[in-house]
Amino acid sequence: MDAVDEAALVRRMAGGDRRAFDELYRRTSPWLAVRLRRRCADEEIVADVMQETYLAVWRAAGGFAGAATSGSAVGWLWTIAANRLVDAFRRRARQAQVPPVPLAETAAPAAEDEVMAGRIGQELEQALLVLPVELRQVLRAMVLDGLSVRETSILLGVPEGTVKSRARRARIALREALS
Repeated sequence: MDAVDEAALVRRMAGGDRRAFDELYRRTSPWLAVRLRRRCADEEIVADVMQETYLAVWRAAGGFAGAATSGSAVGWLWTIAANRLVDAFRRRARQAQVPPVPLAETAAPAAEDEVMAGRIGQELEQALLVLPVELRQVLRAMVLDGLSVRETSILLGVPEGTVKSRARRARIALREALS
């Protein structure tokens, strides 16, 4: 099975091949755990995200195998893991819901500042929605996920030069949309 690439393993998993799943896990779990730990220091969350990710990969293997994707199987796996990590952070934030205690020497933000922050956030969100999908994918990978150009290239299955040009086009488009 060592000669089989990850995409072939996912296709075999779609047919219910448990050995293919075991091999994919063996190949990718150390790398995935390191990537998740770079973004989250809580080992319990990392372990939960790993479990949720591989469960989702097993369940969704047919979706990857049947789709004409331009990305790699490892990129697909990372996208699932990154989404599961974001979900875990959101769950943690909802569960915490502890109101912050203001420090005596820190002034509360003015109402105008809070309104402007909300407005800018909405404008940015709208500007992002107008971007073409390929530009949004590059921004998500490089800015939100903190990936390098090389890692983004592997994730999206495009050359590094394409990642750089898309990142530049995305920044220019956002600048224009927000001005």
